[in-house]
Amino acid sequence: MIFLKITLILTFLLIFYQDVKERLVWWFLFPIIGLISGILYVFETSFELFLYSILFNSIFILILLTVLYLYTKLKMKIDIKESIGLGDILLFFALTCTFSLISFITLFVFSLILSLLLHLILSKNDAQKTVPLAGYISLFFAISYLANWSELINNLYSL
Repeated sequence: MIFLKITLILTFLLIFYQDVKERLVWWFLFPIIGLISGILYVFETSFELFLYSILFNSIFILILLTVLYLYTKLKMKIDIKESIGLGDILLFFALTCTFSLISFITLFVFSLILSLLLHLILSKNDAQKTVPLAGYISLFFAISYLANWSELINNLYSL
């Protein structure tokens, strides 16, 4: 189990590093996150609860992406590819395997807030206009997992 936890944290950190450094992330890292976080979820709860969580978390992500798509098309009048990267979307779906719906939504929203704050602080000297969203969210989820495993946070699987 410790091997899976270390691999998950290292994968999150690798996504963070690649996205911040190059704004590109290896695609195969996202299935690794989904698979390992799913295995850890099942070991902590049950397979049935895991399937319900994936379903509801995916619905949440689909609603979010639909709103984003409509906003970029109707309000901003740009293509969605100009507002969010494929790596960000792949990470969103990989993260659907992480926690129960309430925990997932809470962590996801706070990861977006952290991403905004980090980008505002760190982008003052950055020439690139893009936001390494997948990287910032990965950093947040790595910290969340570490806090959960060290019991700084109550069990995120049961909320």
